[in-house]
Amino acid sequence: MGYLTISNEFPVLDDEFPCSRRGKKRAGEDISDNFEVKNDEKAGVFGTIDENLSGLEEVSMDIEVEVEETNFNVINNCPFTVWAAAVPGGGQQLNQGQTWNVNAPAGTTGGRIWARTNCNFNGGKCQTGDCNGLLQCQAYGAPPNTLAEYALNQFNNLDFFDISLVDGFNVNMEFSPVSGGCTRGIKCVADINGQCPNELRAPGGCNNPCTVFKTDQYCCNSGNCGPTDYSRFFKDRCPDAYSYPKDDQTSTFTCPGGTDYKVVFCP
Repeated sequence: MGYLTISNEFPVLDDEFPCSRRGKKRAGEDISDNFEVKNDEKAGVFGTIDENLSGLEEVSMDIEVEVEETNFNVINNCPFTVWAAAVPGGGQQLNQGQTWNVNAPAGTTGGRIWARTNCNFNGGKCQTGDCNGLLQCQAYGAPPNTLAEYALNQFNNLDFFDISLVDGFNVNMEFSPVSGGCTRGIKCVADINGQCPNELRAPGGCNNPCTVFKTDQYCCNSGNCGPTDYSRFFKDRCPDAYSYPKDDQTSTFTCPGGTDYKVVFCP
């Protein structure tokens, strides 16, 4: 999935970044403009509607428009420290068992949550998922990193969400709804780092082939591509996750707008 231009089809490709789908930008770019509240007015706004009814006096009504936020409870179950990252949201160090609550406005598109590993913010960076060496991410992270992606209140007021390995893999992940009667969660739990093909291996993770080879066969910049042996490596181990940019039908999930979620590292 990814950055999430919703019509009745979701998502589509972009050629800005070899491994991306529409709306992504290169790791390290400021992407604050990607996140919009689709409603013209934000929370707590009042609008006055005046209607002239034939034969009746003018009627004035005050209508309160309320825009909700969606909560993401980010949980670190890994036996090591991770530096959780979210766009929108920033970043937070999470030791084993710690949690972090991230709120995103209704209508947010291109949302991402991921784990960073082996970070040093004193002039250094993270081994995986780094965002310009900053604790508070203002841009997407550098591959390889397992991604929780979402777009809120889109077509038919649905949330669209997925786990993506299009930027590679660093830690196992669960992404599940926790409210609103929506029960279908998704997981990627496999020894991908241990079984990673030699040509895709990276310190702390396993790269997607687009990151390594940068060809249309793997990056799908033309919009015309299919599964490969490398994408099947990821799909066989995490069947609910995106394994290449056009892997939509088996990898995109929906819940009603207003649902809250949890993202668990090492579930």
